[in-house]
Amino acid sequence: MAEFGRSTHEARSFAELKSAVEKNLSKAGLMLFMQLNQGAVLQKETGQDTPRIIRFLIGNPLIMKEMAKHVPDAGSYAPVTVLVDERADGVHLSYDRMASFLAPYGNRDALQVAQNLDKKIEDLLRRAAP
Repeated sequence: MAEFGRSTHEARSFAELKSAVEKNLSKAGLMLFMQLNQGAVLQKETGQDTPRIIRFLIGNPLIMKEMAKHVPDAGSYAPVTVLVDERADGVHLSYDRMASFLAPYGNRDALQVAQNLDKKIEDLLRRAAP
């Protein structure tokens, strides 16, 4: 991410920025911005290796840009959070759909971009957890 940050910061044009973003995207058209081990705090308290809870910040700056052109507040929701947590009954995946965040703004263009992003995330989750 440090190299990605440098390359996007140093970009002198949108074309250079777009190129820097695109070379860091997965086949799904997304990138992992950050991974947080949120279970670690609970594990420290209990002295056990459970619960295991990981929060992933996933997205694509170019998709965020397309939403924010129509609804600037979209920037506060992107990148999206996917939570993976292990419970007694199995592993759970949690994800708040971008379309649900943007629907109240009533902008069809932003909502369409959000729905496409949701599809990318949901496809990724289906492939990761068959």
